[in-house]
Amino acid sequence: MDYSTRKLGSETLASASSSSDSDTGGASPPPRKKHRASAAEGAGEPGASAVITGLSGIVLGLATHASHSQATATIHFNRSVVNNLSSSMQANGAAQGQDSSELSCLNSAQNGESSSAGGTHSNGLLSSADNGNSVGASNGSSAGPASGSAASGSEVGSLKKKKRLSQAEEDVIRLIGQHLHGLGLNQTVDLLMQESGCRLEHSSATKFRNHVMEGEWDKAENDLNELRALMHSPNAIVRMKFLLLQQKYLEYLEDGKVLEALQVLRGELTPLKYNTDRIHVLSGYLMCSHAEDLKAKAEWEGKGTASRCRLLDKLQTYLPPSVMLPPRRMQTLLRQAVELQRDRCLYHNTKLDSNLDSVSLLLDHVCSRLQFPCYTQQILTEHCNEVWFCKFSNDGTKLATGSKDTTVIIWQVDPESHQLKLLRTLEGHAYGVSYLAWSPDDTYLIACGPDDCSELWLWNVQTGELRTKMSQSHEDSLTSVAWNPDGKRFVTGGQRGQFYQCDLDGNLLDSWEGVRVQCLWCLGDGRAVLASDTHQRIRGYNFEDLTDRNIVQEDHPIMSFTVSKNGRLALLNVATQGVHLWDLQDRVLVRKYQGVTQGFYTIHSCFGGHNEDFIASGSEENCSNMDS
Repeated sequence: MDYSTRKLGSETLASASSSSDSDTGGASPPPRKKHRASAAEGAGEPGASAVITGLSGIVLGLATHASHSQATATIHFNRSVVNNLSSSMQANGAAQGQDSSELSCLNSAQNGESSSAGGTHSNGLLSSADNGNSVGASNGSSAGPASGSAASGSEVGSLKKKKRLSQAEEDVIRLIGQHLHGLGLNQTVDLLMQESGCRLEHSSATKFRNHVMEGEWDKAENDLNELRALMHSPNAIVRMKFLLLQQKYLEYLEDGKVLEALQVLRGELTPLKYNTDRIHVLSGYLMCSHAEDLKAKAEWEGKGTASRCRLLDKLQTYLPPSVMLPPRRMQTLLRQAVELQRDRCLYHNTKLDSNLDSVSLLLDHVCSRLQFPCYTQQILTEHCNEVWFCKFSNDGTKLATGSKDTTVIIWQVDPESHQLKLLRTLEGHAYGVSYLAWSPDDTYLIACGPDDCSELWLWNVQTGELRTKMSQSHEDSLTSVAWNPDGKRFVTGGQRGQFYQCDLDGNLLDSWEGVRVQCLWCLGDGRAVLASDTHQRIRGYNFEDLTDRNIVQEDHPIMSFTVSKNGRLALLNVATQGVHLWDLQDRVLVRKYQGVTQGFYTIHSCFGGHNEDFIASGSEENCSNMDS
């Protein structure tokens, strides 16, 4: 029966084609359905006639959407369908059943129905519950045109099963769905969830989200009861309810519904017995005279989408990610990946920017060595003797250089070309200038001399005038200085045992006896002063309560040190040892840097780069070194 049916189908198709050509005489053929039905009737087999009619309907439907070669491939596929149907009908032995089954196939094919019960989405993607897989012949219907083309030449009953997604794959799909939802592509999200079989979030969470955004607070509270069973922390419900009621209370106040707001405060918020301090603050908002006053005091955006979105972000933190994803989770992961690549980039030297628009997500982040300052850009020749110290201002717009020629030169930095231009020269330092310190606001500059100098000079950089020339005793040695963060005081000292705290006029405020200071630094709290001394250590001194403690202990003399902007790390130049990096908070040696020749000359190393990711140091071998 299989062979005869297959032969009949081939002969009938050939007959229909031949009849069409002969009738039209080479012109455009009339509708194929008519000729194929005639040929089938001439064969004298009604069962075959119904099957071929159904086949003609399928071929005709395909011909309107595909090329001739695609239609031919689909004909082969449907011959297989005919074979299976014929075998099934022969086994059943019922001619009546043959007609009914074949007619059902015909109607399904002509109507363009798909056994997947899905259709084509408005964006052109196939919306299918079985991920585009065709259904076997036992279902009595064929897959749609796209599915039939993909499955040509294969048995219908041996099609691939739907792939089971792993947990990681499901997480990625949910992340993509959340991101697309944030962009407003809701139809695309629905199609993605339908085809993948995933769920963006729990149905109760979706309902909760909608009620919050619409300001339906009573319904949102009822939703919390449904979410209770899905939450890990029993206290989370109370916290979430408090946030909801707080928003409800503030919106009532903005609308001028004082009595309703008071009822929420007394009858709903207070009985929670949670965060009573916050409730006292909220009660004070009842005295606000108008909405703008309320927004200012509560630091609140006001009733509307912005404040409710912010509220929803807070509420989401209490829900497990399996119920509702954390807000903007994909952006968070991408931002973390970019930051990690920046941290691993050897030559990265740009300002920190958490905005993803400033980078490309299509390539890994790599900075070229050519972007790093490795070449001499300008040589300054205005000094007529050795330059002992140089220091950029805190805002980076000026450079101060001190020399053995007894002068300090202030240079202006061009922000475009980064070239230096002489701004002014400060003169009169009898012993030369070996150390400089800018005030926090860059208004003043203090200059110190070498070991045998008992004076320091405090200059007004803006006017070029000398404000103070300080000297406590001719036996002093004031070789180092550091500004207090308030910009109104500074500390100074030297190796002869002087350690002073003074004001801008040079008046002595406090002193510490017997400390032989090598280098000084004021911490950001304005209370503690770090000082390296001749005992190969750095100690912290508090001038308010006159206490001191040991911070760093080295085995060799500390010639100089500098501290990072955040006050966490200290960079030490240690005699005969090179450069050491210490963690001041944990009081541990982090790293030793090799390649620097450090004897008993005073070399000042420093942190560098936009984020202080690099260090730069001079060397006694006429080289400068940089590391990260």
